[in-house]
Amino acid sequence: MKMVIAITVGMRGKDIDQFPSLSELVSEGSVASLTPPTPAVTCTSQATFLTGKLPQEHGIVGNGWFHRDTREVRFWLQPRDLIEAPTFIDHLRARGVSVANLFWWFNMGSGADWSLTPRPEYPADGRKIPCVYGEPPEFPVEMQRKLGRFPLFDFWGPRAGIGSTSWIVDSAISVIDEQDPDVLLVYLPHLDYDDQRHGADSPQARRSRQQLDQELERLLQSARGRGAEVMLLSEYGVEDVSRPLFPNRMLAERGELKVHATSHGDLLDLHRSHAFVVCDHQLAHVHMGSGDDIDRVTALFQQFEGVDQVLAAGDRGQFGLDHRRAGDLVLLAEAGCWFAYPWWLDEARAPDFARTVDIHRKPGYDPAELFLDPALRWPALKVGFRLLQKKVGMRTLLDVISTDPSMVRGSHGRPPSDADRGPVVIRSWKHSASAIEAVDVHDEIIRRVLKEG
Repeated sequence: MKMVIAITVGMRGKDIDQFPSLSELVSEGSVASLTPPTPAVTCTSQATFLTGKLPQEHGIVGNGWFHRDTREVRFWLQPRDLIEAPTFIDHLRARGVSVANLFWWFNMGSGADWSLTPRPEYPADGRKIPCVYGEPPEFPVEMQRKLGRFPLFDFWGPRAGIGSTSWIVDSAISVIDEQDPDVLLVYLPHLDYDDQRHGADSPQARRSRQQLDQELERLLQSARGRGAEVMLLSEYGVEDVSRPLFPNRMLAERGELKVHATSHGDLLDLHRSHAFVVCDHQLAHVHMGSGDDIDRVTALFQQFEGVDQVLAAGDRGQFGLDHRRAGDLVLLAEAGCWFAYPWWLDEARAPDFARTVDIHRKPGYDPAELFLDPALRWPALKVGFRLLQKKVGMRTLLDVISTDPSMVRGSHGRPPSDADRGPVVIRSWKHSASAIEAVDVHDEIIRRVLKEG
């Protein structure tokens, strides 16, 4: 094995001292602050690492975007072909380097020799069964036979916690021992959960770092036992927030956003709306109807409290977002604020999926999915009852999520307020730079693996 490249989601420069497992790596190698792309979110950051390009070149303008051809908002798509540029996996595989990709995004068809990515099974009876997809086809089957089913409900949702990261580390150690690839990519999500729930400097977040430290110790021990070099990357740093912004509700109140009234709530009408917003943490894409007055909507958002910048088409390039998938306008939130997706003005008309964990149906990111609804009197009892209904074959909603996102205390997406609160790169080798751009990661990985300087 030559190198392990692990994404430690949310690790900031100021957090490193809380990880005893990294002390040897830091003392013998190097640490640098990392300037993320905009938005500093999972899919955009990983696509930038993979390609060495900004979103206007690789096309990944967020965790999801509006697809103009089908007029749908779709989040968390996984095909590698959505990235409109070559990746370092492509480059390394062309040079005969074997690659294993464990849970980095855009992992379906990534070209890796071995891969695993979350892919639940959805039987026709309405159940969601945890599972993973991967290459070769027998690889995910064998890994789940060995480790048990991937703990999907520990990967996202109210129960999200260390269980999913532990499973991923177990799978990584297995790959190191049995497949022994030249390059191993690993995604470790654990810090993301309590940083968003409670804030990145909360007692709960400090406990999360202790838990991740134990998993990093296991991974590093296995990797260094094979003589592998190590690179740790973070995609962003989570910053404290206290105020959700509701741009779609503002548009609805002014008649710009239209809804489709159905038996299961008011749906966002992407065909008739003059304007609507795709919300993604601290950045949002505003899409206009054909022929609608963009200056009118620009003026609305320039006066919308909590919006820091309104970027029109000519301004998007300064943030690397001049791409057809980006909004006609791009909004950046002020520090302490983030964009929430809800559009309905009457809680009785909220769509049925709003109170469930449903990352694909919601046309925007919803961190409220990390919480059980605090208004539930007996939440564990309700969850258990709903699960029992599903187990006996009844089709029912697991409606235990609040539609009030005000409890969220951490977000990301804006450029970091200072380098110490932003993402980092930690290497097992010396490097003179104290700060690098996310676009530099691609070339550094290729040079280091291929020994090209």
